[in-house]
Amino acid sequence: MADKYLTQEGLDKLKKELEHLKTTRRKEIKHRIEEAIKLGDLSENAEYHEAKDDQGMNEARIRELDDIINNAVIIKGEKSKKFVVEVGCEIKTKYDGQEKKFTIVGPSEADPANGIISNESPLGEAFIGKKINDNVEVETPGGIIKYKILSIE
Repeated sequence: MADKYLTQEGLDKLKKELEHLKTTRRKEIKHRIEEAIKLGDLSENAEYHEAKDDQGMNEARIRELDDIINNAVIIKGEKSKKFVVEVGCEIKTKYDGQEKKFTIVGPSEADPANGIISNESPLGEAFIGKKINDNVEVETPGGIIKYKILSIE
């Protein structure tokens, strides 16, 4: 499996979610299934089928989280000057006359609306390996956007 880049905070959050799914959520679903079975004929029992679907989705998410956690590569959160953009960096850019900050993280922690972008996104991929004062062009549905990297931390 591929490495999953995470901050320590992101890893802790996923571990907490995993624990919740394995304990609380599994118990809730088990209880719902038991209650639905008491209602009788399972072939036409909507509550039973819905609970079984929820159980399948819960188990799939547990497997997904196990994979992410077991393959996690922790991004160091040290704030220091860096010379090349890599996962874990915060960069300040300029485009269209405005400054914008981005933090490069793994896909599990991305929040593009808040400037937290995945290293696997087109924008993240374009920044990786670049240096201060490099110009970066990113193709978007609206056309090419040009960024200039002002700082890397």
